Amino acid sequence: MTTYDAIVVGAGIIGASTAYHLRRRGVARVLLLERDRPAAGGTGRSAAAVRQNYSTALMARLALRSIEKFRRMADELGADGGYVAAGYHMLVPEDMVAGLTRNLAVQRSVGVVTGFMTEAEIAARLTWLDRAGIAAITWEPDGGYADPVRSTEAYVAAFERDGGELRLRTPVRGLLRQGDRITGVMTDGGPIAAGIVVNAAGPWSQFLAASAGIDLPMRVVREQDTVWEARANRPLPEATLALAIDGLYVRPLGERRYIIGRGFPKVYVDCDPYNFKETADPEFIAEIQERLERRIPAFAGSRLIDSYASLYDVTPDWYPFIGPRRGLAGYCDANGGSGHGFKFGPAFGDQLARWIVDGAVDEDFRQFSHDRLADGQPFVQTFGGNRG
Repeated sequence: MTTYDAIVVGAGIIGASTAYHLRRRGVARVLLLERDRPAAGGTGRSAAAVRQNYSTALMARLALRSIEKFRRMADELGADGGYVAAGYHMLVPEDMVAGLTRNLAVQRSVGVVTGFMTEAEIAARLTWLDRAGIAAITWEPDGGYADPVRSTEAYVAAFERDGGELRLRTPVRGLLRQGDRITGVMTDGGPIAAGIVVNAAGPWSQFLAASAGIDLPMRVVREQDTVWEARANRPLPEATLALAIDGLYVRPLGERRYIIGRGFPKVYVDCDPYNFKETADPEFIAEIQERLERRIPAFAGSRLIDSYASLYDVTPDWYPFIGPRRGLAGYCDANGGSGHGFKFGPAFGDQLARWIVDGAVDEDFRQFSHDRLADGQPFVQTFGGNRG
């Protein structure tokens, strides 16, 4: 049986980043397995918005680290991941201002540049906006967006250049287990042994864990998005928007095109990741159009370019499972991104590789381990937390 020091299952952004950072930290034989191609799952269909607007210092700090990695991707990895610092706005009604004020203070405490816009700034810069019901608007200059496929492919290519081994179109059928240790994986080509296996299979992680009797409490929900092309010769948003007042997010694509979807609060529908409807529902498209045109009248008459559905892998407290588990050697979780995995992927991979290789990690990062549920210490949701 072929033996590797580490096997990473899943070449989404978190898996690719983890594999790359394991090699950079000196792990000799690292194998990255992907059932299809890099970013073929939820990563590739992510809106790929980049922001630091979170309610905990841990999440804000990790988002800040990831943005630095996106910014330096061409220098570090040899390829540009398409990061554009277009900025990020959150637009909220009166009953959300107090919570948002607290969150901004948390973000600034870890070095995030952010704050409320003044009345003069709003009037000068957001001329396209219908301000009915909006009590406050934030501005985060380092927010924006990146290209999810290019970013993932950049990590994969750098991983291979550093001596890592990639196998595409290689589904992992199960984990190999001996007592309280995971010893490798089973593929169609036979078993492959490893010192440690990282389960970064996203919406399919639960099935992989179950193959070795590992409990992974996670929902898989269907997430819809639309792509619109606005008419020419109208002022339009340049930054990524969280229209919390309308339950929408707006992400520029360039050339007057935008990805537009529903933000929290919304209804989450569980589905089978092996069999789900991959096109958006007509009712969803109509709702997006109505809400969008009411808030940003310049989108009236826009042309629908595309609509589709992808998957979120969602944990009970909406924060990911990252790291090893007590009582189970040779295994790490790297899943449960809940729609936020892309923006954190670079930082998650770096921290997880450090945890695996050195056995050391930032103390608050240990909260991401699945052990938090067994200890009765889930993350507590507050306004602006880890929901999209």
